[in-house]
Amino acid sequence: MLFKRFLLLMPMLLSALLVIATDTDVSKYGAVADSTTLNTAAIQKAIDDCNKTGGGKVYFPAGRFLSGTIELKDNVTLHFRKGAVLLGSIDLKDYRNLDPFTEGLGIDVGWALVVAVDANNIGLEGEGRIDGQGAALKAKHIITDTRPEGQRWGLRPFLVRIVRCTRVTVKDVTLNYAGAWTSHYFQSKNINIENVKIVSVGVAHNDGIGIDGCQDVRITNCDVVSGDDALVFKTTSSTMACKNITVTGLRLKSNQAGIKMGTESMANFEDIRISGCHIYDTKNGGIKLLTVDGARIRNVEISDITMDEVRTPMLFRLGSRLSVFRKANDTKQTTGTFENVVIRNVKAKASADAQLKPPSGILITGVPGHYITNLTLENIDISIAGGGNRGDARHAVPEAIDQYPEVKTFGPLIPAYGIWARHVKGLKLKNIQFTLAANDQRPAFVCEDGQEIQLDHWNIPATSGAEAVIRLENVQGAVVKNITAAGNGAALVKVEGVNSARVQLSKSNAKGFNKQLEIETAVITGSGE
Repeated sequence: MLFKRFLLLMPMLLSALLVIATDTDVSKYGAVADSTTLNTAAIQKAIDDCNKTGGGKVYFPAGRFLSGTIELKDNVTLHFRKGAVLLGSIDLKDYRNLDPFTEGLGIDVGWALVVAVDANNIGLEGEGRIDGQGAALKAKHIITDTRPEGQRWGLRPFLVRIVRCTRVTVKDVTLNYAGAWTSHYFQSKNINIENVKIVSVGVAHNDGIGIDGCQDVRITNCDVVSGDDALVFKTTSSTMACKNITVTGLRLKSNQAGIKMGTESMANFEDIRISGCHIYDTKNGGIKLLTVDGARIRNVEISDITMDEVRTPMLFRLGSRLSVFRKANDTKQTTGTFENVVIRNVKAKASADAQLKPPSGILITGVPGHYITNLTLENIDISIAGGGNRGDARHAVPEAIDQYPEVKTFGPLIPAYGIWARHVKGLKLKNIQFTLAANDQRPAFVCEDGQEIQLDHWNIPATSGAEAVIRLENVQGAVVKNITAAGNGAALVKVEGVNSARVQLSKSNAKGFNKQLEIETAVITGSGE
């Protein structure tokens, strides 16, 4: 009886033995680390065999392994030993596009050096690096492709693409010099990105870490120096939100934004926590949260952030561009929503050399009929150059309802040096402090078309000659209290617009102003001090 049972179990035991994880080395498959031999087939064979025998690790020993597109498979981790380099080919014909789509500027993209599609339990790890040779690849590309750069760049490969995968680990590796985006994670779940170093500059569109419609994501202790947005959340499809994401301990430098949500924004961004990050030397925004293609941004908290030499520290935008990026699968959506976002404990030094002249600290704007709702900014300290005059304080900002959402979209200047807000509801601004390097006659705060606005415990630097330190235009319901403002001017708070009502000012400490609260005669009744 026991023997018969053993015979019955033998096939199962043999099957189990066949799927035991098997580690291997790419050099055993003929890969040559000489920087010139194209190793695509050899590396792919090592991955395929590892996958077929149950998975495991595919090792890259020290050396420079040239390759085109390689595809990760289930249960396979690429391990780069110290001194190992996976080197991207500079010939475009060596790359494949396994998941084509159109990005936010309307360019067809998707080619990649390392790609995984519908795979489970995969990873990249080790002390080595992946180098896309982006600048050299571009130099070769433009010899034969004479179209404008804005049209041709999409053919160049991403460095890493993870598409509809589950249980993904990217740990300890260095990612360098992509031909386009550096790392793009699309509609994937259970992602852990840890101790990754990215230096990817030299060509346009070198985003660092791109999270596109992914869920259950953890990103910790990474260094990113990128030619485009350093950490960016996108939703290029309406079918899967960015959700349940935690980010801590990142150091971010960028020629664009440090932390960004959008512009591609079809599905929601929700339940996202970002904390303990340092943003420095960014050329186009520190924190930018943008929904313009129908997404809902909600339940997002960003805290304990420091910024140094950042052009325009924050931009929050709800717009109606309403683009579609995967046209075979998606249709145009209606305007989204922006609600229940908290930004707290931010200390920033804004760059004097900014997109806006003179610079401004924070821009917040919806569009007519669509309000940014319940946004809270708390414990915010911004040092800024100043230099605005009374004429600047009355500059009209374009609505740009359907335009690409950038700081420059609302330029060339903003009528407030500190915070400018338009089309907002339930805006709470607590414990706000500004430092100016030069006198600025623009208000510290301007709100246009607002409802239920709260300003509490502001410390406003000394300025002279301003028409108002705080200006409220067509604001229904505002509580302004515990304001400390040095210097002199016409009014501490000025209320304008026929739709303004119910404005309260209390507990202010600002003795150098002709009036504490000035209300235009055109304002409807109901305002008071």
